[in-house]
Order: sequence, then structure tokens, then C-alpha cells
Amino acid sequence: MATAAAASRAALSRPHAAAAAARASPAAGARVTLPRRRSVRSAVISSSASAAAVAASEPAAGRVTLGAGTDGALWPKPAVLVAEKLSEAGLAVLRGFADVECAYGMSPAELLAKVAQFDALIVRSGTKVTREVLEAGRGRLRVVGRAGVGIDNVDLQAATEAGCLVVNAPTANTVAAAEHGIALLASMARNVSQADAALKAGKWQRTKYVGVSLVGKTLAVMGFGKVGSEVARRAKGLGMHVIAHDPYAPADRARAIGAELVSFDEAIGRADFISLHMPLTPATSKVFNDESFSRMKNGVRIINVARGGVIDEDALVRALDSGKVAQAALDVFTEEPPAKDSKLVLHENVTVTPHLGASTVEAQEGVAIEIAEAVVGALRGELAATAVNAPMVPAEVMSELAPYVSLAEKLGKLAVQLVAGESGGIKGVKVVYTTARGPDDLDTRLLRAMVTKGIVEPVSSTFVNLVNADYTAKQRGLRITEERVSHESPAAEAPLESIQVRLSHVQSKFAGAISDGGDIVLEGRVKYGVPHLTVVGPYEVDVSLEGNLILCRQIDQPGMIGKVGNILGQTNVNISFMSVGRTFRGKQAIMAIGVDEEPDKETLEHIGHIPAIEEFVFLEL
Repeated sequence: MATAAAASRAALSRPHAAAAAARASPAAGARVTLPRRRSVRSAVISSSASAAAVAASEPAAGRVTLGAGTDGALWPKPAVLVAEKLSEAGLAVLRGFADVECAYGMSPAELLAKVAQFDALIVRSGTKVTREVLEAGRGRLRVVGRAGVGIDNVDLQAATEAGCLVVNAPTANTVAAAEHGIALLASMARNVSQADAALKAGKWQRTKYVGVSLVGKTLAVMGFGKVGSEVARRAKGLGMHVIAHDPYAPADRARAIGAELVSFDEAIGRADFISLHMPLTPATSKVFNDESFSRMKNGVRIINVARGGVIDEDALVRALDSGKVAQAALDVFTEEPPAKDSKLVLHENVTVTPHLGASTVEAQEGVAIEIAEAVVGALRGELAATAVNAPMVPAEVMSELAPYVSLAEKLGKLAVQLVAGESGGIKGVKVVYTTARGPDDLDTRLLRAMVTKGIVEPVSSTFVNLVNADYTAKQRGLRITEERVSHESPAAEAPLESIQVRLSHVQSKFAGAISDGGDIVLEGRVKYGVPHLTVVGPYEVDVSLEGNLILCRQIDQPGMIGKVGNILGQTNVNISFMSVGRTFRGKQAIMAIGVDEEPDKETLEHIGHIPAIEEFVFLEL
């Protein structure tokens, strides 16, 4: 899975650079334009980052601690802020990779003041991760971990805009939440909490607290996800008939448990007991209100271990007072903690607990470990299976596309450096995939994101990753279209034969990159696991995309390779690869030269002064 990890790191990593001023062009004039170099700023850097990058870290970030990779190289440890209680098992996972600060009970103002010092933030349900918090991260905060299932306390849109990955821990507390739901169901049906309180007050009231049986009753499970389905499984064991409503639940999973999927109206109309397990969204906010209560059976009983906001609490009080709802058992509330004089909490027919759904020793430890592992994986650049605001790319797809991820980004990076004038003029980008695969067998979302990353990052301070690539393109007016070209090859095992990037309606600082159709065209393929540039405009070349690149358009004549190579050699610039493509013999040709070092200004000027060279450009990778 090493290749999959490398692909996801590239997709999720945030460059540790802000835009810097372009270096001055050599005296050779418009033929040579050097791209802007990006400075290093303190953010999460992978373990392979050099110590030089550490030294260049932005001091304002305030927290830089060096760790060591397995190869002995130094790297800056990321910093994680834990804003709510996390078990020691989870903290141990975090401390093995990052600097960890636990700051429980912070006010919103304290969180705003502190968050800019951290690469990741871990919260439970009590901390609101608002747009202001994400903006206060100042570009450093790249991961928000929600220790639990619900993410309604995190502004997902703002996180996506900032390229901040949001991960949660949806599985570790599933059983605990389901068990608590069943506990409330049984406790409510048999008036356990009320009878307990009465007995402790010295009252022996057997006749007052006669309950109802569960056997043969109909339970409506509203939301048939992980918790809802586990509640259904346990309710079946209690002899209840289970119906469920969830517009996204597969019918076969419901049938396997013995539940019947029905509409919302049918569920609430048939049920003797209603157990809520739906997320809080604009569509579900106060979905249980006066109108929906009116369509329920008289004497219905309601359990909520999901989100308080799905119930209109004032309407529930009215339904309880009228007898429409006989009882309610609530673990969650619209505001937590609820007001001390809350009519709902104090109602004699309501059983309440203070959000204990996940509060078992086992669940607390499991959630802590699950969210810690998800955050550490995200900080390493791996796309977590619990990512909430990123398109999910399966691990096997990550592995297969790993070398093409680098190719896509480098093609985008090269293409934007060829644009003359302000790159903000780029509006149309076409990505062409030549493949033997059918449309359903090639997931290009990751590749599209990396082309966007390559085009946008070199010329802006915007950080682009798989999370925010499509949003960033839309905000910049960048219209990216994709096309698949069929490549018939029975022996083809690779997912792609080539990737082509075309920029339309722009001028190029290197005329040789303009195709016959007037677009800047670059094409590449992967050879032996390494990205190669194979087409520049109308010219075929073959150069490894490692290090930096010099493109020269010249008159095709003998001795040109030697002349350019000699100039580079005199200044100790090592040539890693060289390729020449031409249209016709003795006409024009393009020389593509891969170099390990960046030539200085004078060296580039000397190349430009070779009489047969018509134009050239230096490109950074």
C-alpha cells in the first residue's frame, strides 16, 4: 500500500509555501521568464521534508519541534490541539506522531486565539468549529477531528473552502449508542427512573408506575445507519416488530436484520415507539414538530439518542401535555446543557440523560483511538476512510493511480508556467485521458484535483488538495473539462496510456507549446513508475519529469545538444535527461532538458544567445 499512501499524501498534503515575488528575468528579454519561487511556511510537512524546510518555517506559527523519520532525517512534528476530553489511549497515539496540547473548556475567544498554532484540532460535540475558527487557523490548520459521529458542530463548507479535512469516528461508539437507546426504551416503558426517584423519596407507588410491554409493539427506527441498524437488531431480540425510514438505506440490509423500510409518514403513523437516529441537517432540523406529532398514534413513545435539534422541543412539550405523546426518553437536546428550568427536562413523563450515548469505558477508548488514528493518517497525507468533506477514493484506486497523481500535478504546474501575462486569465482547461478502460473503470477525480493543484498553486497563495480542488476551480472561474480517448490495446494493464492538459484562449510565453489548434498542449505518460513529458505543442519529446526543465525551440541542425550541454556543464549544472523532437529534418525542433540544479541567470542568458535557438524557457518542478 506504499503507493496508495504516496498518492493520498500528494492529494491531501498542503504546500508549506505562500506566494513569493517572481525573480527578475535575464537580460535575454521576453524569451526567458523565470517562474515565481514559493517560500516555505510552517505547516504540516511530511516526514521526508528536509531540515532546510524546517529552518525556513514561519516563526509566527510558534510551534516547531523536530522529529526523526526512519531514515534519520529531521522533520517538524505537527501540533495537535485537543479541545475536549480524550482518553489516554487516544492521546498516546497522537503523541507518537505529534506535539499534543490538551486545553479543555476553552471559551470561543480562547480557541480563536490559540488555533493558529496547530495543524490539527480535535473536538467532541461541545466545541463549535465555526468559519471564524477555521479562518483563524491562518492556513496552518489542515485537519479537524470530531471524536464521535455527528459533525453538525463543524462548518463543513468553511472547512472545504480552507482545504481543511474533516474526519470523524463513526464506528467505535456505535454499539454504545445503540445500547443506550435500548436502555432508554426499556427504562421509559417501565418507568424506571420515575419509580427510582419516588422510592428514594420514601414513596412506595407500585400502582402509579405500571408500564407497558415491548413484545409485539412496533418500533420505528428513524435513520437506518450504523446506530439505527444496531438498535433494530436488538429490538428484534426483544420481540418487537421493526419498521424503519431512511432514504439512503439499502433494502437488502434492512431485510437481513428483519426490518421493513417504509416512508416517513408511514413510519410515524404506525409506530408505538419511535427511536431517532438521524443526523442534524437543514432537512432534519425540527422535523418532529406539531404537524408530525399530529400524525402519530395517540400515546406514542419517543426515544432520541441522535441530535436534539431534530425535535422541536416546545412542540414536544405540547404533545406530552396533550397525551398525544405518552412518554419521551431523551439523551440529547437542542442546547446542551439545557436550561435548569427546562419544561421538557422537568416533565414527569420524560426520562433524561446528559448525552451519555457514547459514554462507556470501551466506547470512550475506542472513539479516542479511532479519531487519533484518523487525524494522524490525515496529517501524514493519507485519505482517511472517515473523511467527511472529501470525495472518497478507494485504496485500490489510490494505489493504481499513484504514479499518475504526480504526472497530473506536474503537467498542470508546467502548463501554468507557460502562460504569458497574468495566469488569472486561464479559464478553460481540458484534461484528456487516453485509456483502455471504460468510463466506469477509471475514477479521475483524484487526477482532476491534482491538475487543479498544479495550475493554481504556483501562481497564488491558495492551497489546493482533494478536499477543496473543485471548489477552488469554481471560485477562480476555472472550467475544467475531462475527455476519455479510447486506447485499444489488449495487453494494456496500466489504467492510463497518457494524460494531456490543454489550456485554451491563452497566450504562451513559449510559442513552441502552442498546438495547431491554438492551445497550450502538454502530454505525459508514466514509464517504469516515473512521470515523463512526451508532447509539447506539436512536438514529441521524451523527458523524465524529475528536477527542473529547460525547453528550447531551435533550428534543427547538428551540434545543438553539445552546445547547450557544454554551457550547462561549465557551471556544474547536471543534465538528468535530454530529448529532441522535430517536425521535419532541418526545420524546427524542441529540445527538452532535465536538470538537477537550477541554472543561474548568466547561464540561461548564454543558452539564449546561441544563434540557432529561437526561444527557450526554464520551468520549475
